[in-house]
Amino acid sequence: MIAKPAMRSVSVVGTPINPVSWEEALGIIQHWAIERQSRYVCICNVHSVITARQDPEFNRVVQQSDLNTPDGAPIAMMLRRLGCAGQRRINGPDLMWKHCDVAARTGTGIYLYGGMPAALSALQTRLVEAFPGLKIAGAYSPPFRALSAQEDQAIVDAINASGAGVVWVGLGCPKQEKWMAAHRGRINAVMVGVGAAFDFHAGRLKRAPQWMRNLGLEWMHRLISDPARLWKRYLVTNSMFIALASRQLLRFRWSRLLGKNPV
Repeated sequence: MIAKPAMRSVSVVGTPINPVSWEEALGIIQHWAIERQSRYVCICNVHSVITARQDPEFNRVVQQSDLNTPDGAPIAMMLRRLGCAGQRRINGPDLMWKHCDVAARTGTGIYLYGGMPAALSALQTRLVEAFPGLKIAGAYSPPFRALSAQEDQAIVDAINASGAGVVWVGLGCPKQEKWMAAHRGRINAVMVGVGAAFDFHAGRLKRAPQWMRNLGLEWMHRLISDPARLWKRYLVTNSMFIALASRQLLRFRWSRLLGKNPV
């Protein structure tokens, strides 16, 4: 059993989030990658923390993660309100992009797991063009079914043999997080679940303009782009999050008034 690193975390409606800067997040991942430690990183947004309250298995996964970064403006805002001054979003697409730059400069191999074959091919082309010298040690687009034990072991062996220090996992939440947790201790690399980052960087999905991302409105852009699939998620999860976060902040402020340590 790999010991979980001692890192400060703050509960956001029940999910432990690590208040880290971009430099700290990249440094932690690179340190684990160089040593090829078997770790996994969850990029936590509103959907993640609400899903964790509804899905006991997923809750266990995020509770036991080696690093949970604050994706989404509401999560970063909650950390700031809970005493983590200056906390910024540490989101999946940007984390992947920034680390690929680090990997290219340091010779760290990466592995890509997830996505459709065409998107995975386009992603590899885009990454190599953007980061000359980047070592893509391997890539695999899994089928839309559960792998057999033999197939799964073959993938584990291939990733380990590739020498990759980081496995970027693009299966979507919560599938990717459960996959990473199931493979910690088997895959000798740090696994990072980045959701739609593969499609964004492959050019198959358009990201929100930078001004919307700066204002924390990326969710609105995604909703406008795919309302039929996302309207219910945002209506239900956002409403639940607002209610739970408001209650937590009230308790936090009341505890401070009483002179207690609220975090």
